[in-house]
Amino acid sequence: MCFGCAVRHAPMLKRSVLIALVVGTLLTVINQGDVLLAQPWTGALLWKIPLTYAVPFIVATIGALGTGRVTPRT
Repeated sequence: MCFGCAVRHAPMLKRSVLIALVVGTLLTVINQGDVLLAQPWTGALLWKIPLTYAVPFIVATIGALGTGRVTPRT
């Protein structure tokens, strides 16, 4: 299965989005929590926060694709 196919596959998409939301939120709070509480927000948040969510989504999707390609030992 290709990455584009995986993103269109509803069960895998749901799993990857859920992982990205949980891990992305946790990482955002850890890494950017102090900046989010301060005012004003910097322009760097416009690219850092989306990437913080995109990375776990991509890793979860690629990990699921890799697991699907592993052939069991006999």
